[in-house]
Amino acid sequence: MKMIRSISTLTALAAASAVAVAGPASAGPSGGAASAGAKKDIVETAVQAGQFNTLTSLLKKAGLVKTLKGKGPYTVFAPTDAAFAKVPQATLDELGQDKAKLRSVLLYHVAGRKLTAAKIVKRRSVKTLNGQRVGIRVRGETVRIGGARVTTADVRASNGVIHVINKVLIPR
Repeated sequence: MKMIRSISTLTALAAASAVAVAGPASAGPSGGAASAGAKKDIVETAVQAGQFNTLTSLLKKAGLVKTLKGKGPYTVFAPTDAAFAKVPQATLDELGQDKAKLRSVLLYHVAGRKLTAAKIVKRRSVKTLNGQRVGIRVRGETVRIGGARVTTADVRASNGVIHVINKVLIPR
């Protein structure tokens, strides 16, 4: 029962947040509503949202923009600017000076397949593009990825999905 409630909660959250993150729905060619975010790739969706400026800046610095604009599909666990503000400045400075380490941290936030909320809550971990696995924990209506809480699920993009998280994930 908890699993169904978690999926329902994430699905409802995703529906509400798709408009909040990607903008209002627009009529598609068939006359139905289609999310504007689904027409943009992951990077464009993140830029449009306005709450991922640090993430997109670091993606550019690490040379990962082209990758995340690619065909995919990808799942991105995207820390907000507020999440990056919690990271000690010394850690950010260290990452800024070591491109390989920065890439590793950023790729730890990306899975090389599309994992919607309904799929995420059924898993214990996900393999990320840096080669390591990140743990998943579901407790009631709260879903955590590597200790970070998913605040917005299933933000659709043309090449995958974004799950907004409240903490930056640092691989071990």
